[in-house]
Amino acid sequence: MDRRFALLAIPALLVLAAATPPKAKPRAVAAKPRPAAPAPAPLPLPDTVRVALVTELGTIELDLDHKRAPITTANFVRYVDLKKFDGAVFYRAMHLPWGAPPNGLIQGGLQSNPLKVLKPIAHEPTNVTGILHKRGAISMARHAPGTAMADFSILVSDLEGLDADPKSDNPDLQAGFAAFGYVVSGMDVALKIWEAPRPPEKGEGPLKGQMLDKPVKILTARRVPIPPAP
Repeated sequence: MDRRFALLAIPALLVLAAATPPKAKPRAVAAKPRPAAPAPAPLPLPDTVRVALVTELGTIELDLDHKRAPITTANFVRYVDLKKFDGAVFYRAMHLPWGAPPNGLIQGGLQSNPLKVLKPIAHEPTNVTGILHKRGAISMARHAPGTAMADFSILVSDLEGLDADPKSDNPDLQAGFAAFGYVVSGMDVALKIWEAPRPPEKGEGPLKGQMLDKPVKILTARRVPIPPAP
């Protein structure tokens, strides 16, 4: 498998209709725009942030590691707090041609929808964070390092090939992908998504045969409290 295509972000094609602006009335005086109110400062995040993804097939709860992956976690939480993931979908299930199933990952997000995505974030490699691509890990999809926005993957098996490899001569493999937390409940839901039908002709290039016939909708994505330890 070519690791460079493992967690590719999927661009969405969107056609915007151009509207003809109305003609200005004669002698109209343009009102001075009011200065925009300053955005409230974001609240500091705890070391661990729990997020519940409520999907059509059930709920997946994630513990995001803000202490070790602050940039990636804060980015994901911003999408959650802005409710941008509501109505997003899991659209891909990668089945590896080797090893014992389940092996691979599921991928979801906003598919680069220009009306919803925020700016790309800096890359946090696994050799810096120590958050490895083990079963249940959540990891950002990207093209080149530093292009991750909103799409993400959840691993249904260990995929150490996605970790950073500083000894590699390939800059892409040196960087690896940015894992930033783990599933704490709902792996059965992730497996339901992974097992969903995938038409062999659907998708293009390395993604052919990996796209779900019917994407699984994320109904809501919300921060939830972490229960106190017993």
